[in-house]
This record gives sequence, structure tokens and C-alpha cells, in this order.
Amino acid sequence: MNQLKIVIEKHSDGYVAYPIGVVGAIVGQGNTYEEALSDVKSAIACYIEIFGKELLEEILSVEVFITEAGVAL
Repeated sequence: MNQLKIVIEKHSDGYVAYPIGVVGAIVGQGNTYEEALSDVKSAIACYIEIFGKELLEEILSVEVFITEAGVAL
């Protein structure tokens, strides 16, 4: 089993989840953190089934950095 890095965002109307570094639209959503995570895992499995696991191999080593930056609005 490979470990992908997944971002889960909390919005006012629920949660949205997506894997880091995957090209294409793989998104999960749900009313809870757990539902969004489960949904995105299902979407990733479908993606692998259709396009092959080779497309995911290079993203397994992606490094992720999270920071904050001031932006004038």
C-alpha cells in the first residue's frame, strides 16, 4: 500500500479532499472529514483502474510545504 499526500479543506458547506501532485481532476467531498477522505480514496482507485498505477508512481515522492503569505486584497 502506497501513501499519497491528501489535502482536506473544510468549507462552510462541507469538506473537499484532493491528492497532492496528481494531474487531473481527482476530488472527493463529504459532510465530514472522514466522508471526504473516503470519497477521494475511491476517486483515486478509479483513476488508477482507468489510467494505470504508473501515472501515480512519480508523485509518491512529492515533498509538500505549507506556509502563509500576506496578500493585498
